[in-house]
Amino acid sequence: MRIRRPRLPRTRAGRRRLVQGVVAGCVLALLPATWLYVSTAGRLRTLADAPRTDVAVVFGAGLWDGEPSPYLANRLNAAATLYKEGRIRVVLVTGDNSREDYDEPDAMRTYLIRHGVPGERVVSDYAGFDTWDSCVRAKKIFGVDRAVLISQGFHIRRAVALCEAAGVTSYGVGVDAKHDVTWYYGGTREIFAAGKAALDVVFEPDPRFLGRKEPGVARALGAAPR
Repeated sequence: MRIRRPRLPRTRAGRRRLVQGVVAGCVLALLPATWLYVSTAGRLRTLADAPRTDVAVVFGAGLWDGEPSPYLANRLNAAATLYKEGRIRVVLVTGDNSREDYDEPDAMRTYLIRHGVPGERVVSDYAGFDTWDSCVRAKKIFGVDRAVLISQGFHIRRAVALCEAAGVTSYGVGVDAKHDVTWYYGGTREIFAAGKAALDVVFEPDPRFLGRKEPGVARALGAAPR
């Protein structure tokens, strides 16, 4: 079976329309990413100047043999640093536990405890299947109104924009990451993920799993020193 190659327009006007169509398609594809940059202006911080707030939210980033991936470990290290410096009081870890043999939140919690964060200051969200779900659940299920969000730089703007849209006043801390294949993949993926983020903000879909309100964050804050 022969595959026919697409033919370019033969006329100058046809080629001009083709180029205009390609340019228009590129502009439309980049609009969501542009929106993310504009909407999060002034909301990004470094680990050194992250504001004091009650809650930090750490998003899952995969496990390697049951342990946090290097990218996730960097996020958790940042949360542990903020806790030890007294700039946060509770860490909400949110990730995927859709399978019995895959539990991001518990692995994240264990890692934080090993690195000096008391277990009673770590709250787990087992249904953070994507960024939008995590943000909506932080607000509706755990009652988080204001938070520092921790992720890699290529993801943090989307996290801030979505959590703001979900009703959480957010500041983003983008942690350092080695510019390896995973980093480049993540940056490329964000161009497409920005489109989904824009749709989430417009249509506000329910998370895959919502469930009942959980008092974990309020309980942890009530027991945490000020």
